[in-house]
Amino acid sequence: MKVSALNRGGHGLYLEGSIYGIPCLFLVDTDTNITLLRADLVRKLTERLIYTAPNLTLKTATSKKAKIHGKLDASIECGSRKFQHRVYVADITDSCIRSLDFLQKFKFTINLEKNEIRTGSEKIFLFSGSTQYRKRTSDGKDVLSRRFCFEGCEP
Repeated sequence: MKVSALNRGGHGLYLEGSIYGIPCLFLVDTDTNITLLRADLVRKLTERLIYTAPNLTLKTATSKKAKIHGKLDASIECGSRKFQHRVYVADITDSCIRSLDFLQKFKFTINLEKNEIRTGSEKIFLFSGSTQYRKRTSDGKDVLSRRFCFEGCEP
């Protein structure tokens, strides 16, 4: 399976939400077919984790392999609504990735012109962001940073 990002000009689109009350900034990804949660965020949920075969991996958008640790039948909150959906726990960079299967199952629509996603009659703002951007150090050098940046960041 391939994990990549719905992106505009090198920046992903992100949606605020939570999984079992744990805040997540979901990367909206229309090119992957499973919803993912980064492994370090599942510490509080270990009793809910359904372990998978130890050799299960996925292929990221950069063609690297990421280990899948298990899965959860999770309560996912988005806007004012809650959804039950299977989430896989893996070694990924983003905290959470919202997949095409989730978007289709719950009839979400995405409006790229307005940077919003709709579920039922509710509209939710999408954030444009990048996990890698340039910043200037105190000595005047430009360096790449891996911190998360929203709007106005130089790629």
